[in-house]
Formats: sequence, C-alpha cells, structure tokens
Amino acid sequence: MSQQTLIAIPTYNERESLPVTIEAIHRYSPEVDVLVVDDGSPDGTGDWADERARSDERIHVLHRTAKNGLGAAYLAAFDWALERDYSIICEMDADGSHRGRDLPLLLRAIDAGADLAIGARWVPGGATVNWPWNRNLLSRGANVYVNVAIGLGVHDATAGFRAYRRELLEAMDLGAVESQGYCFQIDMTVRAKNAGAVITEVPIVFVERELGVSKMSGNIIEEAVGRVAVWGVRARARQVARLVGRRR
Repeated sequence: MSQQTLIAIPTYNERESLPVTIEAIHRYSPEVDVLVVDDGSPDGTGDWADERARSDERIHVLHRTAKNGLGAAYLAAFDWALERDYSIICEMDADGSHRGRDLPLLLRAIDAGADLAIGARWVPGGATVNWPWNRNLLSRGANVYVNVAIGLGVHDATAGFRAYRRELLEAMDLGAVESQGYCFQIDMTVRAKNAGAVITEVPIVFVERELGVSKMSGNIIEEAVGRVAVWGVRARARQVARLVGRRR
C-alpha cells in the first residue's frame, strides 16, 4: 500500500494535538502519507506542518487562506489526492479522537472489498471514551434521525473517520457537494449509497480530545438537521414515484 494511501487531516488551531496524531498514525501505519489541510491557523499549526514536511517525505501540507468549513477542506484534499493517483483516501481528525491504532482496520476493510469503510462508534465493538453525555446523545440521536428520515441503513453516518476507494470518489459529483460542517459526512454517505458503493462499518474507539477546543457549533447542527430533512423528502418522493410507476 506504499505511497497509495493518503490520510487527509483538516486543521484549524491544532498545533498541540497534530504532532501526537501524526505520530500515532505512523506508529501503526508507517507506509501511509499524510496531507494536512490547514485553514490559516493563527496558532502556527500550518507552520509546524511545513517544518515537519521538510524532514519527512510522507507529510504534505495544503494551505487554505480561509476557514470555509470541514466539507470544503476535505473536498480540496480529495482533489489533491486524486490528481496524485492515491488509491485510498482517508479522513481523520487532528485532535486525537480517531486513534492511529484503528487506522489499519479501515484499510483492511478496503482491501477486503469495501468502497467506503466507516470507523463506527455505534456498532457492536465500537465505543466512546470520556465523551460528554450531551455529545453522546447528540450523535446517537443524529444517526437515528438520519435513518428515519432517509432510510440510509448505516449506524454511524456522522462518523468522520473513514476510508474511500478512489474509484468511488471519481464516480461522485464532488463539485455538487455543498455541505460544510459535520453534515458533510452524512452527505458523502448518502452519495456513496446512491452510487451503489459497498459500505462497511468497522467498530472503533472514539476518544474525547485532550488538547485544543471542539469545533462543534449550533450552526453545524442546524445545517445537518435542515439538509437531512430535505434529503428525506426527496428520498420519499422518489419512492412514491417508483411505486406509482410500477402500478401503471
């Protein structure tokens, strides 16, 4: 898998946590490359990444001048990776909540035939550590809401620890993705399912960050609730149209 797997890590003010995260990635998966997508962090995250990249050819840095959201950062990373012929592109948080030791599990799922491997908290074997009860409830509730509204059939559609086969990303119209916050993960899961992808959920342990500050906000939650409602209406409309078509 050497030089074919890229781990994309969006950052904004993650100077303390990023070094720990990258060290953990390469401890368990020394062959993978890492792309730090920094949104102009004022705390020097991008500068640290540049310095590290000069001494480690596995580290790359993509600087963005504005903080335009998680979705835009990942889309930029996907474009960067596809242009350079990576065969597997992974998403991973910078804050240590996604453990480097779990990364090989996702890569093995891709090797076993998955087009999208999701590191899932809400499947047997999955767990969270030190997560506040309100965040736990919010995440579980969001996934129930997604499945009721859309019928997605995925236990952890909001998960941000995942691996994509490049062919799946190439089959998607990434230019049409407008979701910016954590709704981006739901959006991409919906698009993967609509593309006929094989989706595998791999149980992982999600650990509450010890360094830095969470980026979760009310606007992010509002975006997810609104967009999922729209997608749910569209999904039900398609089901009705198919049913009417069969009866004719």
